[in-house]
Amino acid sequence: MTITPSDILLTGRVAVVTGGGAGIGRGIAEGLAAFGASVAIWERDPQTCAAAAEAVGGLGLTIDVRDSEAVDAGLRRIEQELGLVSILVNNAGGTFNSPLLDTSENGWDALYRSNLRHVLLCTQRVARRLVDTGNPGSVVNITSIEGARAAPGYAAYAAAKAGVINYTKTASFELAPHRIRVNALAPDLTMTEGLRGLAGGDLDGVSGGIPMRRAGHVDEMAGAAVFLASDMASYLTGQTIHVDGGTEAAGGWYFHPETGEATLGPG
Repeated sequence: MTITPSDILLTGRVAVVTGGGAGIGRGIAEGLAAFGASVAIWERDPQTCAAAAEAVGGLGLTIDVRDSEAVDAGLRRIEQELGLVSILVNNAGGTFNSPLLDTSENGWDALYRSNLRHVLLCTQRVARRLVDTGNPGSVVNITSIEGARAAPGYAAYAAAKAGVINYTKTASFELAPHRIRVNALAPDLTMTEGLRGLAGGDLDGVSGGIPMRRAGHVDEMAGAAVFLASDMASYLTGQTIHVDGGTEAAGGWYFHPETGEATLGPG
């Protein structure tokens, strides 16, 4: 089988991007649309949902993906207006600081629902329709580098993101006979509105531990998502790709900001 440039195109396919109103989600939505997909944005914020949908020429639905009835209704509407969903990007999520000894049961449940429960819910609903109709599909789960390393102050969030990684493996196995691929993307620092606010504009200060010495861009996440959604990745499933400038591979090594020497641990 010889690959061709057309293998990267998503023409004729319908994609859903959860949490697609801003940041990584919007970047991925724009990338999928640029390569030909019809895109539906699922977002809780009506304003960002509408703006993102307009930007991609797609359908914007104000949906809380933690609500199974809302997910079912959203999929019915998309199928009526755009067609069968064959690309799902589970991007919705969020976090807050919650030290281990102070985490309440409600806090744990909130982070689980925001970052893991909807991944099961949305994947299950989309996969059922694909199986029923005999169509192939691609699911891309957005996890985090925090799912693969210690995350002091964010134990519940990290546990949920680690769950996404393992769920990706298990779902990929169960759905492989149905030609539904399931993969994940794990970013480190990615240049979004939220990161700019957190860093106060000093992105160099927060990206010093990244081997490539910069934060990532949403378009770099989008490129990886387009690849995973396309036929270029037709034999790739169950994998978590770290789009992180080399952080996960470095295992704690970084370039010292003053000497430039490879350093492990505190400088």
